[in-house]
Amino acid sequence: MTYLAGLGLGLSLIVAIGAQNVFVLRQGLRREHVGLVVLICAVSDAVLIAAGVAGVGAAIEAVPWLVTAARWAGAAFLLGYAALAARRALRPEGERLEADDVAVDPAAPAPGAAGRVATATRASSLRTVALTCLALTWLNPHVYLDTVVLLGTVATTHDARWLFAAGAITGSVVWFTALGYGARLLSGVLARPGAWRVLDGAIAVVMAALAVSLALGE
Repeated sequence: MTYLAGLGLGLSLIVAIGAQNVFVLRQGLRREHVGLVVLICAVSDAVLIAAGVAGVGAAIEAVPWLVTAARWAGAAFLLGYAALAARRALRPEGERLEADDVAVDPAAPAPGAAGRVATATRASSLRTVALTCLALTWLNPHVYLDTVVLLGTVATTHDARWLFAAGAITGSVVWFTALGYGARLLSGVLARPGAWRVLDGAIAVVMAALAVSLALGE
C-alpha cells in the first residue's frame, strides 16, 4: 500500500499540464531525441524525490513531533493543489499543444480547412534539446515544491518512506515514458483543451482525497 500511495501521489502531481509535459509531448510528436528527454526528466525527478525524502526524513528522526506538523502541512498543501487543479478544470486558460511545432510526414493527408496546418520544422540539436529539458526541469520552482517539499513531506508519514519514494519515482518513469513514446497516439486528444480539463478535474479529486486521508492520519 505504501508503494501504491507513492505511485498514486507521484502520478497525480506530475500529470498536470505544464511547460515540461508539453515539451516532452512535443518531442514525442516530432520523434526527436525522445529517449534523452525521458531520461533527463525521470532521473531529475528521482534525484529530487530522493533528496526530499532523505532530508526531511533526517529532520523527522531528530525531532519526532515534526511528524504531526508534516502531516498537516502536507494535507494543507494537497488541498491547495487540488483547488488549483479544480480551478484549471473549471476555468481553463486555453493551454494546448500547438500543431505548428509538430514535424509531419509529407505523405500524410492534409488536415481539413478548419484545422491548423502543421508545418515541418528543422530538427533541433541534441545539445539544444538537452539544455531546454534541463532548464524546464531545474528552473521550475513547482518541481521543487512537488518533489522535495510535498513528496518528501508526505513520505515521512509512512513507516517505509523509501518504499513510498520508490513508488513516486516509478510514477515519474512511467509517465514520461508513456508521454514521450505514446505521443503519436495521444496527439489528437491532448491537442484539445477539453482533455486537459478532464485530467485536471481528476487530479483535483485525487489530491483532495489524499489531503483528507492525511488529515485523518490514515
